[in-house]
Amino acid sequence: MAKKEEINIFEHELVPEARILNEDEKKALLQKYNITLFQLPKIFKRDPMVKALGAKVGDVIEIKRKSPTAGTVLFYRVVVDEI
Repeated sequence: MAKKEEINIFEHELVPEARILNEDEKKALLQKYNITLFQLPKIFKRDPMVKALGAKVGDVIEIKRKSPTAGTVLFYRVVVDEI
């Protein structure tokens, strides 16, 4: 049986850059917007981006998207198990 080849989804041009925030960055983000962790938009732990990053439930992912009008825009998602 042939070995399954790993695919890096971040090499695709339509997949935005993403990273996991560290604890200090997460705390600063929540303080900046005066919100709790679970007031952030959610992303499921089964999402391919979450799996590729190795994120866990409760981690915050920063997604960097390109916009033709605004340049680069940052979005944040908290990893959840299920809604």
